[in-house]
Amino acid sequence: MVPVSDVTTGRDMSPFDEIGRQRWAALAPTAPLPLTETELIQLRGLGDPLDLREVAEVYVPLSRLLSLYAVGARELHQATRSFLGNSGVHTPFVIGIAGSVAVGKSTIARLLRELLSRWPDTPRVERITTDGFLLPTAELERRGILHRKGFPESYDRRALLRFVARVKAGVDEVRAPVYSHLTYDRVADAEIIVRRPDILIVEGLNVLQPPGSGASLAVSDLFDFTIYVDARASDIAQWYENRFLALQSGAFTDPRSYFHRYASLTRDQAVLTARTIWRDINEPNLLLNIAPTRARASLVLRKASDHTVETVLLRKI
Repeated sequence: MVPVSDVTTGRDMSPFDEIGRQRWAALAPTAPLPLTETELIQLRGLGDPLDLREVAEVYVPLSRLLSLYAVGARELHQATRSFLGNSGVHTPFVIGIAGSVAVGKSTIARLLRELLSRWPDTPRVERITTDGFLLPTAELERRGILHRKGFPESYDRRALLRFVARVKAGVDEVRAPVYSHLTYDRVADAEIIVRRPDILIVEGLNVLQPPGSGASLAVSDLFDFTIYVDARASDIAQWYENRFLALQSGAFTDPRSYFHRYASLTRDQAVLTARTIWRDINEPNLLLNIAPTRARASLVLRKASDHTVETVLLRKI
């Protein structure tokens, strides 16, 4: 994969400032740590070793930066309204978070929701995942693309675009479908209701995609700030394998699970299955669709092999 810092003609021409972990941590030295160990355990995803030190050094500064961006956008909105002689309240600040399967973006989204809600300027923060906008399993089967679940074509992109557009338009209540990782499908008659938050976090594999063929607008065009969670493909493959093995002895043992058939595999069979799924589905999606959107992000969190963030790349203003 092409490094983000090399997306232009040379490193000096990069649109990003590259900030090492130590320097990044020092950007908010007086910020309080608002989470307890118990709260962090509840937010942490399966196989993600996120600890309070990582929260303090990486995510508290990030949440402060995002809060400043949100306040700045609100002030710009008010100044523009005043200039135009229009009345009206500000619309939600929308953050998109993208990255591969198993890279930890869901944990980051949950954590940022919690941290951002504790800054005084952004108390109301909501989060949705794009999983709810996956086409129903029956429809994917009808189209013959169930094996490409998670690829851009497996989503109802128009519905997702309408949802975010309505949020950005300041609609009082906007509804999103709910997805179950247990049944591997949408939950019938279940909805998430978003009621004009200060910040909305939209998390998903392909949220930074440009407009598709024949489309003039993509959901990424409606985001105010975007984050890409980055790591070496070989590291993510190992994290995926570890997570699969943990799920095999955990959630997959539930008879209601779509993946219950994997619960009886031997360890060797489970490892082979995880590696096959990664090679045939997740890695191609990462290389063809997800990683190419990295350079479109406002900020990149680059992870080391132990899941810790080692570098932050922030788009220059």
